[in-house]
Amino acid sequence: METNTTFGEIFFEKIDENEYLKKLYEDILYNYALKVFGYTRRLKRNLAIDDALRFADILSKSNHSTKADKHKVWAQEIVTLLNYIYPENPDVLYVAGSVLTSVGNYQGRNIIKSDFNGADAMEKIYLELKKDYYTIPSAPDKQFMVAQKSAYDHFANSYYSYSAPTSMGKSFIMRMFIKEKILSDVRHNFAIVVPTKALINEIRIKITKEDLGEILHQKNYHVVTAAGDAVLSNWKDKQQNYIFVMTPERMLYLMINEPDIQIDYLFVDEAHKITGADKRSPFYYQVVNMLSERQHRPHIIFASPNVPNPEVFLDTIPDVQAANEHKLQTSYSPVSQPKFIVNLINREVSIYNEHNDSNIPITSIALDDADLIDVLLRFEKDENKKEKPFIVYFPSTRKTVVAARDFGANRIPKTNCQELMELAKDIKNEVHGDYYLADLVSKGVAYHIGYLPASIRQRIEDLFKAGKITALFCTSTLVEGVNLPADNLFITDYRNGQKDMRPIDFRNLVGRVGRLEFNLYGNVFLVATSEKASDKFETLLSKSVDKQTLSIEKGLTKPQKQNVINILLKGDVEFPKHPQKQTEDSYDLMRKFAIILLNDIMANRDSRVRREFQKVMKPGDEDKIKANFSNRQQHMKDNDITVSVDQNESLYEAIAVNGLEFPSIDSNGRYDKDELWAFLLRIAKIFKWKSYESYTLGAPGNDPNKYSSLSYYRVILGQWVSGHGLQQIISEAIRFKKNNPREAMFIDGKKVDYKEGSEHNNIIISEVLSVIDKIILFKLSNYFLKISNAYKDITGKPAPNDWYEFVEYGSTNKRSIEIQKYGFSRESALYILQHEAEYVYKSEAELKLRKSLFDCPNKGVKADAELAWYNTPELFLEEDA
Repeated sequence: METNTTFGEIFFEKIDENEYLKKLYEDILYNYALKVFGYTRRLKRNLAIDDALRFADILSKSNHSTKADKHKVWAQEIVTLLNYIYPENPDVLYVAGSVLTSVGNYQGRNIIKSDFNGADAMEKIYLELKKDYYTIPSAPDKQFMVAQKSAYDHFANSYYSYSAPTSMGKSFIMRMFIKEKILSDVRHNFAIVVPTKALINEIRIKITKEDLGEILHQKNYHVVTAAGDAVLSNWKDKQQNYIFVMTPERMLYLMINEPDIQIDYLFVDEAHKITGADKRSPFYYQVVNMLSERQHRPHIIFASPNVPNPEVFLDTIPDVQAANEHKLQTSYSPVSQPKFIVNLINREVSIYNEHNDSNIPITSIALDDADLIDVLLRFEKDENKKEKPFIVYFPSTRKTVVAARDFGANRIPKTNCQELMELAKDIKNEVHGDYYLADLVSKGVAYHIGYLPASIRQRIEDLFKAGKITALFCTSTLVEGVNLPADNLFITDYRNGQKDMRPIDFRNLVGRVGRLEFNLYGNVFLVATSEKASDKFETLLSKSVDKQTLSIEKGLTKPQKQNVINILLKGDVEFPKHPQKQTEDSYDLMRKFAIILLNDIMANRDSRVRREFQKVMKPGDEDKIKANFSNRQQHMKDNDITVSVDQNESLYEAIAVNGLEFPSIDSNGRYDKDELWAFLLRIAKIFKWKSYESYTLGAPGNDPNKYSSLSYYRVILGQWVSGHGLQQIISEAIRFKKNNPREAMFIDGKKVDYKEGSEHNNIIISEVLSVIDKIILFKLSNYFLKISNAYKDITGKPAPNDWYEFVEYGSTNKRSIEIQKYGFSRESALYILQHEAEYVYKSEAELKLRKSLFDCPNKGVKADAELAWYNTPELFLEEDA
């Protein structure tokens, strides 16, 4: 035995193998499950409560070098579950307070209202000192947890990476750090990179309303979510600082368009996306790469859920040394998440014991034909008949909508809830009268999917948090970081889309249940509708998260990487469309990494992407590639990874030689449909959409010489930039299907003729919303941005009739665009202009709004106005101005 081994190391080494402790814990789980299912009269297992509390107290004080987190989580679980089973037991409440204090969960201690404050005078003094040590500088009424404090204290490092369970509040630490810096009068620019637009909105609201409020204006800071935001105009002439909240794509375009904006801190939230083998991960590499090569390199901090090796993300930063000294990994979670398997095949229910990887049988399902709806109805109310909020996860949009509709059929509208009625009315007015979501919302039911209009999605989230919506059906937006905690989470499938869920995604999803603001636990129900699903769930429960590997390593096979090198050695960049067994996402990933590689070779950057491809190169390969592209470097200078050299060359020739311009717009903001179609066909050839976008923009349909999908997208695009409301766009799409019933309509992959009615109308609604989100606002927007930037680069002047801006803001109306640049949604801008006399000052040369917007009957507009007030109060004038 080593002489420096501590007593604590020896004492706690095998405590988790104690048979009596394991039996006590199993009895606790069993009794907890009985109460969850409402079997309060059924004979419970005899439980030695005092012994269980002693074990919990001991485990909470563990200082074992590798097992301390596990022991503290176990201690917390024991007292949390006991407190639920025996809420009137004063001993349980007292020891729970002691345990939660020992593990540093001060918020949890406040929730249970334990009167524990130390066993004696010395302990009371020690606990007060400890509480003071963990007090959050920018929020003195709150305390950090131990791991939060440790991460927070390392944000001053040049680089850092930390990983913790989903419920640990990783983004909360970032926000508190930013707030503390701003309160200290530090003049920095901060950037938080998040994976989805839904998360942009969530963090923007938290920073603007919950964290800073009036402080933003007082300290001359602004929250920015897009490169076109009004507060960035003429930023060099303004003495102000920014908090950027953006997706990696938006962050990249900001850095391309405004290369002189200094970033002092870059926070990469949900950093495990860098390990995902999908087409979006290359943007993270490029953002980190570009910021790392700046003379003023920012502090770069990665935050990820449940990753056992968070130092892996530091490998994306050039010249990183001693990565292990700049990382934190903790498995401590402040919320307990008991997990049940509800097997609808053998009609058995069990609770999972993760401390011995076993299932404890609890009960049998009485109904022979029980389905998911029966399970949900069983748990929608507590013992006092009060509705309990729950979330149901599905792997696809259609399954989510169908299940929400089926569940909602059992409910009647809550006519006594004005907020639900108002949202239902607004959905009908803004989207369509037939949209299932409107009727569901009136019943306290909703679905949460990526393509919903941002204002509607935000109101759904707010009403769910307020307990007005109690049943929420979700897709993978929940896995991607949107925080919608609930008492119960029902997981209906082991897949995420078409692929099996990875253990890291599963842990991330499970971590969404439980609300530390209100409770210390949340239940997870894995509802298996097949034996395969049951087996898959058991595997996900027992399998720990593997060490993560960067997507540049695992996303492409060695032959695929070699294929990239071979093509570049030929002086080409048009890769074969789909090498054997390569998916569309993999092909897109390969192209983006190839673009990064070529740019880095030509600029001689020591990037992580370049180092990975060097493993399959031969001596002299890079010199040959440099020689092949030495006369083409002018088309590799803007760091955009969505367009390759050949596309760039075609674009620059089209503008410089052939005079390519965006379609014209008349004085009323109208465009010519034929001119737009000719423009789209022209850029389809310039950007080689038949090769590079064969599944979307370049899809040929039955005739390989035609662009069948593009013809449809053109219609939606034209309506979108013309400022048509969603309701109008959708109604026209339905009208077209009605007049052309044999036009392609697919239900579950099968082509069917259109039939008038709400079912087919809802499919069309979903299709239109998806096209706007994924095609208009993402793909076409990116290509139009490229044209806009290239035109300015070549001519030295902004592109006339900038369709990138028209698409980004969904309007050719300059006033509508101007309103949106202050943070209002497109829907809010449309509403304001429809009531222009009431809300807009006509006498002002620049845009000025009336404060009467704060009393606007439209909830979405009112919410946007409140955010705009905190961020840019100078936008509003007093009513008598």
